[in-house]
Amino acid sequence: MAMLVKREKLPQEQQVASIPVVYPRACGIDIGSGSHYVAVPGGEVREFKTVTKDLEAMAQWLQACEVDIVAMESTGVYWIPAYELLESRGFEVRLVHSRHVKNVAGRKTDVIDAQWIQQLMSFGLLAGAFRPAQEVCALRALSRHRDTLIADQARQVQRMQKALTQMNVQLATHLTDIVGETGQNILRAIVAGERNAYRLAKLRNYRVHATEAQIAACLQGNWREEHLFVLGQELRLFDEYQALILAVDRQIEAMLGRLKRFAVELPKHKQKGGRSKHAPAFDSRQALYLWAGVDLTRIGGIEVSTALKILVEIGWDLSRFKSSKHFANWLGVCPGTRISGGKRISGASKRIPNRVAQALKLAAQGLRNSRCSLGAYYRRMAARMGTGKAITATAHKLARLVYAMLTKGEDYVERSEAQYEEQMKDRTLRYLERKAATFGFRLEPNAAV
Repeated sequence: MAMLVKREKLPQEQQVASIPVVYPRACGIDIGSGSHYVAVPGGEVREFKTVTKDLEAMAQWLQACEVDIVAMESTGVYWIPAYELLESRGFEVRLVHSRHVKNVAGRKTDVIDAQWIQQLMSFGLLAGAFRPAQEVCALRALSRHRDTLIADQARQVQRMQKALTQMNVQLATHLTDIVGETGQNILRAIVAGERNAYRLAKLRNYRVHATEAQIAACLQGNWREEHLFVLGQELRLFDEYQALILAVDRQIEAMLGRLKRFAVELPKHKQKGGRSKHAPAFDSRQALYLWAGVDLTRIGGIEVSTALKILVEIGWDLSRFKSSKHFANWLGVCPGTRISGGKRISGASKRIPNRVAQALKLAAQGLRNSRCSLGAYYRRMAARMGTGKAITATAHKLARLVYAMLTKGEDYVERSEAQYEEQMKDRTLRYLERKAATFGFRLEPNAAV
């Protein structure tokens, strides 16, 4: 039920009286876990509870007040129901960063916060955060839930490793992944009751470098009952999480099928480096192409899992970003521009917990030994600036390529390392020629070379 709240005078009101009003029918909402304080033009503030009935009453009141744009602070996840309801009612909703609205002089209350947000929005001083379309948000929620399941499954693997170590079964000394094909075969045989180390070693896959004798030696442990019980429990949980991940994959595949925008399919191809361990259990490359219209896996370093992470986080429509520079700045992978008194204070990039930026940085790190032009660029940056800055710089280049492909709908044409080195050689030569000309000299090729 709505509650009328007494208006409190803002300390800044007289100072900003000369600023022109851009949005005369703007509304400001201070988001809370139990109540939302809503301020409309004229200074009236009302309190609405967070239950659905009160949120609908809030939307009706805003319509009666002829509000057309709403600004709200991004507080936890409490803003999501109010944002989605108001957006469905036709309001333009802007989610603003708490850092942009927190500096209120004087006594700080929920009423003053709502009035301050409304006032800043009316002057056009608040920029809304990027939020993709609803169907992309649905895919993003499933993708993030999938990441959570993978992280939880990894904890079960750690507990299985702990149980094996307590029994002095040193399986990890010869297997890099104890839940790979060989590791799972051996673990399931142990849980089923097999204790003979040589029969267990025969379950080894032919691609494992260690011999059967070496694996048998590390499988002679102390088979204590309590640790075997824990191992069986953790293996069952591992399988449960695997089933849940497959169910999420099927749901993502179905949603991508409903979002298909193109009919031309990509030719089948074998992914470089083999299939990723946590790759989706369906042909996500085809599904993403039919939705976005471009194949991001053509870019060096970006595999299917990375392309899926990028597209389910931001979607294919990047028209909200004016240019690739704005997109890179939103990701936090571009150089910083902290300048004071005409001097550059710092060039460090912003620390932003962006999932797309994290995926691009992992892709950039994977280019370390690549023979493509992007791999050559990474190694050149690493030699000049160090590994950390080289990863960020390469992620910046990947972000610009992703933006160009999604906005222009063009395919990426990969260049070789030799082509990149030739381009850098020509660029260096042109620079040296210009530099020599400024001093009155001219470069001449050395005939002896």
